[in-house]
Amino acid sequence: MSNKGKVAVVTGATGGIGFQVAKRLGKDGYTVVLNGIEDEAGANRVKELAAKGITAEYYGFDVTKEEEVTSNIQKIGKKYGKIDVLVNNAGGLGGRSRFEEMTTDFYRFVMALNLDSVFFASRAAIPFLKKGENASIINYTSIAGWNAGGPGAGVYGTSKAAVHAITRALAKDLAEYGIRVNAVSPGTIDTDFHKQIKSTKPEVFASWKNNILLGKLGQPEEVASVVSFLASKDASFITAETIQVTGGQGLGI
Repeated sequence: MSNKGKVAVVTGATGGIGFQVAKRLGKDGYTVVLNGIEDEAGANRVKELAAKGITAEYYGFDVTKEEEVTSNIQKIGKKYGKIDVLVNNAGGLGGRSRFEEMTTDFYRFVMALNLDSVFFASRAAIPFLKKGENASIINYTSIAGWNAGGPGAGVYGTSKAAVHAITRALAKDLAEYGIRVNAVSPGTIDTDFHKQIKSTKPEVFASWKNNILLGKLGQPEEVASVVSFLASKDASFITAETIQVTGGQGLGI
């Protein structure tokens, strides 16, 4: 099934999992619109994709800022006349803080980065997804949405649990239009997300694989392949689902 002429928007796509998702959807035949806040990285990523024969462009905006998200998603939708896939990839830990000393600003930032961003982008994209073919939204929750995260990552886990809920809520809301909404839930994926612990405590980082049934850390491409499936016609009867991409993390060995 050809995806020629179809448009995929991927937020937070200048690095890590997001870029691999953009690359995979581009290889699948989509025109890919990358979002990020690092304009130079965005321009370089578009060149990388173009060198592989992928049609791509970059829009720089901050997913935590309502007006920026709305105006840019509308620009993209109007330019192409539709959006076929929205991948709400942008998100992050935001730092670590225990609740007792957590500032309200930190709490709000992490919730904005992981939850508000999904709401803002999805709301703005819905009118254009209605014009798409086999249209869908794909969100990212996390293993932290189930286990509430490690020390200092409690609000991150809370925000990701909320993404699990909003995924199902959007699926209910949009089913009448044939728009599917699903999520992936990555475990420990070897990206810059873990850069700090990898550089300061490499032995701790290396030990994480001992808690993964498959005995290895995940690669960004392994998440991208699941996103590719969820966006495809092969997943046409799947909605309101969250697929764990964890290698069996936390199940014990």
